[in-house]
Amino acid sequence: MAKKEHVSETPATQMLKKHGVAFTEHPYDYVEHGGTAESARQLGLDEHTVVKTLVMQDQDAKPLIVLMHGDCKVSTKNLARQIGAKSVEPCKPEVANRHSGYLVGGTSPFGTRRAMPVYIEDTILQLPRIALNGGRRGYLVQIDPQVCVQLLDARPVHCALAE
Repeated sequence: MAKKEHVSETPATQMLKKHGVAFTEHPYDYVEHGGTAESARQLGLDEHTVVKTLVMQDQDAKPLIVLMHGDCKVSTKNLARQIGAKSVEPCKPEVANRHSGYLVGGTSPFGTRRAMPVYIEDTILQLPRIALNGGRRGYLVQIDPQVCVQLLDARPVHCALAE
């Protein structure tokens, strides 16, 4: 199958362009449940630099976004403690889709349907560039991780667990 060179705009890329953010586009063949390991493999990237966008909720079902290294899990206990919540858990896929306006597997933290607080694993901010979802399954964009703080007001947290 020929590689797709251009992906039509998404709410995420529109937001990045509107704010003059430099990014590169990286389409790949989406594989159901392939996750960051599959996109990293196809694109020749280190999975640690591929960042997952996770839609979670607190004990009051208030949504939030967590940006995490592809090769790590979120310690929901540590996250809840750091953000002052009683508990945090992943949203069900259909709830996550409703909050973000994206399909799970294609969720970008940029251009979400609903404004949600964003938390970013602090070690992500030490990387020179990260790849994260551009708002469609099979589509990553590479950016400077500081953009997450500048545009999304992402708060650094430390809640990574090695996979």
